[in-house]
Amino acid sequence: MTFRRSSVCLSALLALHTVATFAAAPTVSRVEPPNWWPGHSLNPVRLLLSGTNLAHARVEAPAGFAAVKPQISDDGTHLFVDLLISTNAAPGPVSLRIVTPDGTVTTPFSLLAPPPRAGRFAGFSPDDVIYLLMPDRFANGDRANDDPPASPGLLDRAKPRHYHGGDLAGVREHLPYLRDLGITALWLTPWYDNVNHLNRLEKYTADNRRAADGEPSTDYHGYGAVDFYAVEEHFGDLPQLRTLVDTAHAAGLKVIQDQVANHTGPYHPWVTNSPTLGWFNGTVAKHLENSWQTWTIAATNPPADKLRSTLDGWFINLLPDLNQNDPETAAYLVQNSLWWIGMTGLDAVRQDTLPYVPRTYWSRWTAALKREYPHLTILGEMWDGKPEMVSFFQGGRARFDGVDSGIDTLFDFPLFYALREVFAKGQPATRLTQALSADTNYVNPRVLVTFLGLHDTPRFLSEPGATIDGLKLAFTFLLTARGTPLIYYGDEVALRGGGDPENRRDFPGGWPEDSHNAFTPAGRTADEEGVHAYVRKLLTLRRELEALRRGEMVELHASATTYAFARVAGKSSVVVAINTGAQPQPLQLSLARAGLASAKQLTDRLGASKPLVVDRGAVNLTLPAHTAVVLVP
Repeated sequence: MTFRRSSVCLSALLALHTVATFAAAPTVSRVEPPNWWPGHSLNPVRLLLSGTNLAHARVEAPAGFAAVKPQISDDGTHLFVDLLISTNAAPGPVSLRIVTPDGTVTTPFSLLAPPPRAGRFAGFSPDDVIYLLMPDRFANGDRANDDPPASPGLLDRAKPRHYHGGDLAGVREHLPYLRDLGITALWLTPWYDNVNHLNRLEKYTADNRRAADGEPSTDYHGYGAVDFYAVEEHFGDLPQLRTLVDTAHAAGLKVIQDQVANHTGPYHPWVTNSPTLGWFNGTVAKHLENSWQTWTIAATNPPADKLRSTLDGWFINLLPDLNQNDPETAAYLVQNSLWWIGMTGLDAVRQDTLPYVPRTYWSRWTAALKREYPHLTILGEMWDGKPEMVSFFQGGRARFDGVDSGIDTLFDFPLFYALREVFAKGQPATRLTQALSADTNYVNPRVLVTFLGLHDTPRFLSEPGATIDGLKLAFTFLLTARGTPLIYYGDEVALRGGGDPENRRDFPGGWPEDSHNAFTPAGRTADEEGVHAYVRKLLTLRRELEALRRGEMVELHASATTYAFARVAGKSSVVVAINTGAQPQPLQLSLARAGLASAKQLTDRLGASKPLVVDRGAVNLTLPAHTAVVLVP
């Protein structure tokens, strides 16, 4: 590791200044992490103390603890120390004494009782359906945090890049809505504390090239952290977050945290006073810009300059890139992930911007999380349309670089593009079978997270040629095909919106002043109710029919406008057939590979068609235009 080095033998004035500096008593403004647990698999915990006049400090710990391996930045503002915790140490406050030649300060640290395990840290699987929401855009449940004293002036619903007032309380209030829909897991975009000064927004906009409309941009989305150990005050606080997780668990819903190890926000205090010289890749004045050449990571001998700019470059030339090759940075980030999991009891982690961080770090990070929480699911974002690129990051085997990332599952971006092309843009349905043929690239394609849209993509209905019927058919495939399906908030009520920020509109009815309320059947428009009812029915079938969750994917037919497949789980089978065309289409499906050749008849559980007779191991049917069937014996 590299720390700042004091210059030697400068002028007498500088020497006197140094003496005066060291003569001041030490102060500590924060300890990260602020608490830990006895018996934890990560022991010792590496504490980061921030303050002043910490040069030449030593740390004294009470009985049951040992403070070792101190490292101090040359300016005396950051002190790292390993705190070894005895297995029989009792939970409670822990006073740490920071002693320098010029004074002593006591700083609090807490040892917590180990968190309960029952009903927590459970992970997710294809048995689940994930719902992605942005807390600020879902529902306003607590008016008191709309314009909090710590960050006044950032609320304005008329401006799409300002805070709108959605919060954790609003999410908690609408858990019954999600449960009734058939959702079993919630992914919330980051709840880290973000920038809180209105006078910084103009500069932020000038620097942030994505804000092409010129509007000052807040970090309502959560991806510009200024404090990795605090909850954004517009959303609530840590007790409210823990209440949300507990309430969700009580309702049968799992919780997924969105974590960001790649970068901080541009106004994190570290940007002007980093704990080590190597904490970031570069500085504000001198850094690489990310070139997005993610293919270089999966290449055996890529151009060194392109690989370096991909791993070390700053996002949009603005977001400071954390250096996970610095051991102190890496230790901090690993502990931060473990802290959030232990403090809240969440079930899974979604890791942002996966390919822009060294794979060696991911291997270390996933191993640390799995040691403590073996059932936790780790979901990684590798945004690429090529399955050979996405699959390179799934854990389960070492790649050519000798690294097994340990990442459980990834977003199925290749299939996402195929779904948009077929169901929104009218391309041949054979595109689906082409996409699925690439499943051999993955260690386990069954667990991939499938989706129609995310907070970083335009809404489905914004695509040229997209229709309500096309959206329903896309949902039919999404909720019956292999993978763990994800629904982006509002897609279940046909919410529209193009690129950022239009794809992040407020959920209708999440605010008392809204003109209509899509959370209730009576408040929905005809299109909203039609899509919602259809999705709810599909999710009911997915819950009732085990094969739709756990079955092998067996393709039965593909043409320009029709596609059929079976899900086979032991003796349980379901056949799904879809017609994307504008004309009725006759189909003859052989049922041998579906395990249904001996069935007498098949019934459509999705629509109201009459039972279909199975004749000599096959079934004949005519699919009306823009419809689908879910057939069971």
